[in-house]
Amino acid sequence: MSNRSLRFWARNRTNARLTAIAASALVVTLGAVSWFVWSSPDSPVREAADTVVAAANPLTAQNALLQQQLKTAKGQVASQNGKLKNAAAAAAASAAAHAKQVASLQQQLARTQDQLGALEAESDTGTGSGDKGSSGGKGSGSKTTNATKPPKVPAAGSPGGDSTPGGTEKPDEDPAAVITAPSRDSLLHPEHRYFGMYTEQAPFNWATLDATAKKIGVEPNVVGYFSGWDEDFRVSAVQRAWQQGRLPLMTWESRPIAAGNNSNSAPEYSLPTIIGGGFDAYLHQYAKDIVATGLPLAIRLDHEMNGTWYPWSELNGSGKAINGNNVGDYVKMWRHVHDIFQAEGANALVIWVWAPNIINNMQPSSHTTQEFLAGYYPGDDYVDWVGLSGYLRPPWRAGNDFTAGYTFDRSLDQLRTLTSKPIFLAEVGASETDGHKPGWVKTFFEQFHDSKNADIIGFSWFSLAITSYVGGERSTNDWRIDSRSDSLAAFAEGIADPAADFTLIPAD
Repeated sequence: MSNRSLRFWARNRTNARLTAIAASALVVTLGAVSWFVWSSPDSPVREAADTVVAAANPLTAQNALLQQQLKTAKGQVASQNGKLKNAAAAAAASAAAHAKQVASLQQQLARTQDQLGALEAESDTGTGSGDKGSSGGKGSGSKTTNATKPPKVPAAGSPGGDSTPGGTEKPDEDPAAVITAPSRDSLLHPEHRYFGMYTEQAPFNWATLDATAKKIGVEPNVVGYFSGWDEDFRVSAVQRAWQQGRLPLMTWESRPIAAGNNSNSAPEYSLPTIIGGGFDAYLHQYAKDIVATGLPLAIRLDHEMNGTWYPWSELNGSGKAINGNNVGDYVKMWRHVHDIFQAEGANALVIWVWAPNIINNMQPSSHTTQEFLAGYYPGDDYVDWVGLSGYLRPPWRAGNDFTAGYTFDRSLDQLRTLTSKPIFLAEVGASETDGHKPGWVKTFFEQFHDSKNADIIGFSWFSLAITSYVGGERSTNDWRIDSRSDSLAAFAEGIADPAADFTLIPAD
């Protein structure tokens, strides 16, 4: 390259060096100025740059706002969760208080019913609309009797016993002062067999029982009713029963009276709780109240224990505990209750009835053996009568010939293997389903003709129509004596047969 081609600032080496030095100084100076401008907080250039950066990043402010909103929402959620927990706790406390209030109201209702029962005793006519036609099952209307109806209690101030307009004598204003009853010992071994009945509201109202008795032509001398362990002893039930000359048979269930039969769970009433003394105060007072009446009664305590449907049973079909109970607890419970009554003197008035369920389709096979039943028996020292609950009821087992022998014989054999105590069929009935009832009723009374059944001292018929669940299906069974005319006729004829040896009290 020729010297002519050099730029003016680099025509020689000296100029070139000076030019390079000047350029470097300029760069340093510009850098210093730039640093000063950018590092100064009040610099308009810096503010302009920040504005440009903010404009270039619009999501920064929005993100900060969203973060703040998220924080606020989290706080609100935490606050609502706290309020929800407090509300749940308050609801639980309210429910517990409500349950206690309901229990208290139930007790008040029971006491009120007792008072109403006593008032009804003063005005109850005791009459019913009996069917006297040919379908009523009375035949010619004449019956062989081996007993007469006990006299009514005279009204106060009326030696002759003034009657109410309906025809039933009015009881004394103080029924406890005039009511009498046979001795317990004479009741234990009756001269003739007992005929008992469960009906709606008896013994607190006799309308249904008396109406049915008129259709049969014979009055029952046993009246059955139910009571729970949330109820005090119902004095009026026993008094009203004996006013009519009837032995009261109380089925006493260790659970609340309003409990449904669709559950076998009642933890507060478990057998270990009873054995451990959880109900001792209640039991002592109950026994004292019985003694105060001076009147005998039969108590069927926690019946059908060999099934799986009540909370006083011990095992289900899989061998698992029911209601927290242990094997052997039922016997311990029974003896515990019996011992308390003995200590209070109540056993001088009480006939203890131990009544399992018959062998049938409702039980698992493991619950139908002799050994299983024996595990529930408290012993002869603690039992006065043994009994059974037994029904003609669907579903039908193969081989069922629809006779009372098929229904009861196997279970009666098990009872007789356990003990020689008198047998009282404490709860019996027959369903109208499929039309087998009249024939079954006929065989039911024929079984009393057989000498092998001489130890059966009577029965109590469950004369109600009940809807329940069997095998998970809803079913209505009409157990009433007068459910149909042919069933009623078979019953009336059977009980009047002298060979059956029942106490026959003509119905008014």
